Amino acid sequence: MARVDPAFVLHHHRKPRPHFDLRLEENGVLRSWAVPRGLPDSPRDNRLAIEVPDHHLDHLTYTDADKSIADIGTWEEHDRTERRMLFTLHGRTGHRRYALIRTGEGWLLHLTKEQPSG
Repeated sequence: MARVDPAFVLHHHRKPRPHFDLRLEENGVLRSWAVPRGLPDSPRDNRLAIEVPDHHLDHLTYTDADKSIADIGTWEEHDRTERRMLFTLHGRTGHRRYALIRTGEGWLLHLTKEQPSG
């Protein structure tokens, strides 16, 4: 049986204030982080990522008047420790490798210097 990579979705919320939610499918739920300023587009620009409660898988395609899908696809984990998770998003907008890094109080989302080819 072929392995199916888990899904991800990046939601763009317009209310109560504009922000993004990164949701990664894991263990039958969508682990979720609110990313107030969106995903970083440079390795020099880390972004705050606030862990929020898990969401049901039906949120993968959920939209409403205030929430749209900015990107969707699959994700691949490369490495995980207690303090860091390294992964690649394979979305409509391309392939990007990130690290979620646990800080004392929360998380930072970091775009890695080494990016996947193709």
